Amino acid sequence: MTQTGLKNFMSDKYSAVWVSHSSISDFKRCPRAYFLKNVFRDPKTRHKMKLMSPSLALGSTVHEVLESLSVLPSQRRFSESLIAKYERAWEKVKGKRGGFPDEATEYLYRERGAEMLRRVTRAPGPLANKAVKINMDLPNFWLSEEEGLVLCGRIDWLEFFEEPATVHIIDFKTGKGEENSDSLQLPIYFLLASNCQKWPVAKASYWYLETSDEPIERPLPSAEEAMNRVLEAGREIKIARQLNRFKCPGGEEGCPACRPFEAISRGEAEFVGSDEYRNDIFILPREEEEDREGVIL
Repeated sequence: MTQTGLKNFMSDKYSAVWVSHSSISDFKRCPRAYFLKNVFRDPKTRHKMKLMSPSLALGSTVHEVLESLSVLPSQRRFSESLIAKYERAWEKVKGKRGGFPDEATEYLYRERGAEMLRRVTRAPGPLANKAVKINMDLPNFWLSEEEGLVLCGRIDWLEFFEEPATVHIIDFKTGKGEENSDSLQLPIYFLLASNCQKWPVAKASYWYLETSDEPIERPLPSAEEAMNRVLEAGREIKIARQLNRFKCPGGEEGCPACRPFEAISRGEAEFVGSDEYRNDIFILPREEEEDREGVIL
């Protein structure tokens, strides 16, 4: 491809509508919440806004520790204590930055995460085996180039099987609830794994780190079923963006998904800093905050 052709390709791709499991979930829960989280930018900072909560702080920190192992050779992954890594990572979400209202609440959440990592240390299972690391900062591919839709997302873990050469998708769960059977998460990860690396997908599992010593396998979708479901969701989002129509199903009073973000946009939240992606992080008074378990992807 010529330099001009490459430039045009990249320009077209990055002017497309990008969708992911989290953005599709936001839209299906409440289009207004999707807009406030994924489209709206603060007029002053030009940054997106992010609502921090204890469950989000817990999940992101545990994920950071476990995902860091995938870049290491299997024989070196547990040469350093996971708890030591966790304590260093926790420094980024201490206190208000993690949405913790007090030290007692923070202690409870921090210990929950530490116990998850102790469980993995005792029974690492697939994390002790070979793994595939997709060679992209943010894995993505054209969901539909004609319609200007790109699917993106990060898969928590890809275990590598040698006989035959295939991969196993593993998604870490740090919340207390189980993923809904109609969730688009595995179809999306199946498509990403199938299009962003060369090994066929053999299986997919959720690992509920708080309650289970090993991943729990789930049925794989067919490629056609996965593509149809995700493409349909992407089209709905693109139409909403084209029409600038993001109505909350709860009407003018809003719903639990969008009300916290409406409060942030009205200046009713406390700004506590920015993250590495230049999102402005806010916290709300405890009585206004909707701290949902199971939001972590």
